[in-house]
Amino acid sequence: MVGVEIDIVVTDSLKALELYEKIFDIERVEVSDFPKGENEVIFTLYGARFHMLDENPKFRLIAPTPDEPKSIWFNILVPDIKATFSKAISAGCAEVQPVTELPDYGVSNAIFSDAFGHLWMLHQIHKEVSFEERKRLWEEKRDLT
Repeated sequence: MVGVEIDIVVTDSLKALELYEKIFDIERVEVSDFPKGENEVIFTLYGARFHMLDENPKFRLIAPTPDEPKSIWFNILVPDIKATFSKAISAGCAEVQPVTELPDYGVSNAIFSDAFGHLWMLHQIHKEVSFEERKRLWEEKRDLT
């Protein structure tokens, strides 16, 4: 078997799963039911496999916090960014960047942080813009500053 799995540590993987299910269409793969500190959850999100583990200092599994997030984030392409972002905020996540339209680039994006210290960037593609065109647009805007 081959593949890629994104592993993250959270303070409570069962509570994190509940939160993420309020925001995204999560497909549960494996969910344990042990005491806090021993649980793990595997789920898929748009075909990507995530493996969450409870924080457990004994095993050197330390979760980020909302005040000290790690320099990684998840970039999720969604069909309706406003609805998804609204679900995140309604579920108690904090807005980092509101839904921002970038019409020249054909996308909208937004960022929120969850109660477990992880950052989530949402993207909605409205039209495909080639790499060459995006590069040209960036160079033009950069030259104006």
